[in-house]
Amino acid sequence: MTPLVEVEDLVVRFPAGDGELRAVDGLSFELAPGRALGLVGESGSGKSTVAGALLGLHRGTGARVDGTVVVGGTDVGAADPRRLRELRGGIAAMVFQDPLSSLDPYYAVGDQIAEVYRVHTDASRKAARARAVEVLDRVGIPDATRRARSRPHEFSGGMRQRALIAMALACEPSLLIADEPTTALDVTVQAQILDLLHTLRQETGMGLLLVTHDVGVAAESVDDVLVMRAGREVERGPVGDLLSAPKAPYTRELLAAVPRLDGPRAARVVERGAGPGAGEREAAAGPAGPGPLLEAVGLRREFGRGGQRVTAVDGVSLTVRAGETLGIVGESGSGKTTLGRMLVRLLDPTAGELRYRGTEIGTLSDRALRPRRHELQMVFQDPVSSLNPRRSVAESVADPLRAAGVRDEERITARVRELLGRVGLDPDRADRYPHEFSGGQRQRIGIARALAAEPKLIVCDEPVSALDVTTQAQVVGLLAELQRELGLALVFIAHDLAVVRQVSDRVMVMRRGRVVEEGGVDEVYGSPRDPYTRELLAAVPALDPALATARRSARRALGAPGKELSVV
Repeated sequence: MTPLVEVEDLVVRFPAGDGELRAVDGLSFELAPGRALGLVGESGSGKSTVAGALLGLHRGTGARVDGTVVVGGTDVGAADPRRLRELRGGIAAMVFQDPLSSLDPYYAVGDQIAEVYRVHTDASRKAARARAVEVLDRVGIPDATRRARSRPHEFSGGMRQRALIAMALACEPSLLIADEPTTALDVTVQAQILDLLHTLRQETGMGLLLVTHDVGVAAESVDDVLVMRAGREVERGPVGDLLSAPKAPYTRELLAAVPRLDGPRAARVVERGAGPGAGEREAAAGPAGPGPLLEAVGLRREFGRGGQRVTAVDGVSLTVRAGETLGIVGESGSGKTTLGRMLVRLLDPTAGELRYRGTEIGTLSDRALRPRRHELQMVFQDPVSSLNPRRSVAESVADPLRAAGVRDEERITARVRELLGRVGLDPDRADRYPHEFSGGQRQRIGIARALAAEPKLIVCDEPVSALDVTTQAQVVGLLAELQRELGLALVFIAHDLAVVRQVSDRVMVMRRGRVVEEGGVDEVYGSPRDPYTRELLAAVPALDPALATARRSARRALGAPGKELSVV
C-alpha cells in the first residue's frame, strides 16, 4: 500500500540571533491510509513544526526546510503554489490548536466553511452553504442550519473546535492533521472531540496525524506513537506496546509525569495552625487547625441587567483552612473561575457571606479591604494575558510590593530576585520580558508575583491546563513545595480531575453554578455519589488503550457518537 505520508530526513531551521535553531532535526516516518499516528512530546519538541511542514506552511517565513515530504503523492517541497492550494484542504486539512484565533470573528461560521468548499470545488454559493450545514451536523453541532449563521463568539470552546473539524472535512480530505485539538478543553468536551475523530476515521477511512503533549489523549486516539524531543525521534511503536513497555528513558519520564486516577497519591501535608512554624506538620487528608481561614456561605453571583441576568454561581458554601488545598472541578461554564475571583474579591458577590479569619470581607469597600488584600492572591490561567508584555518580569513581580507601600528600591530588587529563585527561575533574567520565557516559566513568574505580597491563601485558576505533562508536574510540585514551606492555603481550580486528585485534600464538584458533590479526595474519586461526578471521571483519558476503548463504548451509551452529551 502506498503511504499517505512519507517524511524522510526532515530538517527545519529557523533564524535565531546570529545562528539557527534546528526545530526538527532529521525526522523520518510514514503514515498509511486510514491509520492514525500521534506525535507526542513536550512543548518545543518540534511537533507543530512537523505538522506545518506537511502542508508547506513554512514557506515565506524565513525557515529553511530540507529533506523530503510527500503527502498524497505530492512532493510538498517541490510543489508550485497552485498545487499547494490543491493540497491544503483538498488532500490534507489541518485543525489548529486555538479555534478562536483560527476562525474569523466577523463572519458566520457557515460562510467560512462554505468559502473553503468553494475554493476546492465548482460549487455554487447555495450548494456550498448546504455543504457547510451538512458537515456541521456531521460533527455534532445541534440545529446546524441555524448555528451555521452564528459567529464564532456565539459558540462554546468545544463547538468552535467542532466547527474547525467541520471546515477541515468539507472537501473530504485523505489526511487530517490535528494540532493539539483538545488543549484547555474540559474532560467531557475533550472526550467528545476524541470520540468524534475516532468515528470520522471509521466512516471516511481518512488518515490522522495527531499532535499532542497529552499521552492520555494519544492513547485514546491513535494506532502508533512517535515520541519527539528537541526535534528528533526518541521512540516509536504501536500505542499499546509503547505505553506498556517504553524503551527510552525519556518516554518513561513522560509517562511517569502523567497524573493518573489509578496511580498512587502522595500523602498530603497540612499545617496545624495559621502559618509556617505554627505547629506540627503531619500527613493528613482533611481539614486542619482550629477554624477556617476562609469561609463562604451561600455565595451567589449574577451577571447582566434587567431581565437578561445569568446566575454564574448559585448558593455555594465552602471552607478553607490554613495549609490545606481545596480542589474545585467542573466543566467550562460551571462557575469555577467566577467563584475563585469572588474568594479573593476580584468580583463582588451578588449575595451571600464571605469571611476571612472570621471577618466579613464580602461587603467591604475597596479602601476597607486594602489592608487584607495582600493576604489573598491569585494565579491566573493564562500567564501571557496576565503579564504586561511591555514591562519586564522584575517590574511585574514587584507590583504587589509597590502596591503594599514598599518604596526602597534595593529592598524591592532583592525581594524580586529571591522570589524568582524560589520558583526555580534564574534571578539574572529578571530584566527580560514575558515573551522571552516558555509557558511553564511564565506560569512560575505568575506564582512569584502572587508570593510577593506574602499571602496566606492563593487561588490557582487552571494554572497547568495548557502546559505539557512534564512542565505541569514541575508547576504542581512547586506549589506543593511552597505550601509546605510557607503554610499556604490553596484553592486549586481545574478541569483536569487527575491533577486535582494529586494536589488536593478535599474536592468540590461544580455544575451550572452549584456544588453537586463535596468531600475528601479518596471519597469523591473512589465512591462518587452524583451521576455527574461519575460522568466526569469516565471522561478522563486512560493510558491503557483497551480501557480507552471500553470507556468510549460507555460514553456512547450516554449519547450518540460524536454528538453533544447531556452533561454539556
